[in-house]
Amino acid sequence: MERRRDCNSSPFFLKAGKARRASLKKIRTEEITRVVKEMCMEANYSLSPDMRACMERAVESEKSPLGKQVLSQLEENLKIAGEEKIPICQDTGMAVLFIKVGQEVHIEGGSLTEAVNQGVREGYREGYLRKSIVSDPIERVNTGDNTPAVIYYDIVEGDQLDIVFAAKGFGSENMSRVFMLKPADGIEGVKEAILTAVRDAGPNACPPMVVGVGIGGTFEKCAMMAKHALTRNVEEASPIPYIRELEKEMLEKINRLGIGPGGLGGTVTAFAVNIETYPTHIAGLPMAVNICCHVNRHVHRTL
Repeated sequence: MERRRDCNSSPFFLKAGKARRASLKKIRTEEITRVVKEMCMEANYSLSPDMRACMERAVESEKSPLGKQVLSQLEENLKIAGEEKIPICQDTGMAVLFIKVGQEVHIEGGSLTEAVNQGVREGYREGYLRKSIVSDPIERVNTGDNTPAVIYYDIVEGDQLDIVFAAKGFGSENMSRVFMLKPADGIEGVKEAILTAVRDAGPNACPPMVVGVGIGGTFEKCAMMAKHALTRNVEEASPIPYIRELEKEMLEKINRLGIGPGGLGGTVTAFAVNIETYPTHIAGLPMAVNICCHVNRHVHRTL
């Protein structure tokens, strides 16, 4: 009896497979490690241009003399950190990365996740950045190299590897909240939840702060969106009209709370409110508020 030949092993399919692999963009894990290492150090030494611009505007607009003095000191600290290549803040954060992997990308040389963690490991060691990660949340033994990182992957079209690195300090992280609202709470419930989170944070979040908000999805999805929202350029408006207006309204209301720079009173409590949304279930309205201090550190690279 003649054995049926597997069509996938025919010369045509083998040739097509080779052509397909040849067309993929190849990225070595060593390159990923190098880039992540550089991002760790850059994020901790200097703020992104949009955040520096926020600080400059805040120094000019703050009405409180004490608040203006605090902002001036923060601005001087940023300048020294950038010039001396030393950390802006002693809490150099937990490494959080959002990585978009193009479908036409082929990673060569090993594990992508291990390459990213190796980059964090090298960046925090060579950059003399504080190692703040414990291997177990209860036993509390420090890993000694700030790994493992928290990594979110997204498979997208294209032939690029898009990496966003954020160093998330826990003074502000500890002030963040998840709210499982009822659908009937609506937009007013969302507004009150944002103000509640900021009021409760008070001086503990090292204001002026950036407020990231995620609305929709599920319990964990809204929290992830709130974290991702912090990495959006604060000078870029949301493409969704009602969200754009909501961001503006909430920033004004937060800055009227009087918490001010360093929590010492003033008119600049927040630099920005960034909001992301996602479809959700008919029975719920989940939302999260992820607060970041004035050191809203993030870096973006594309390979």
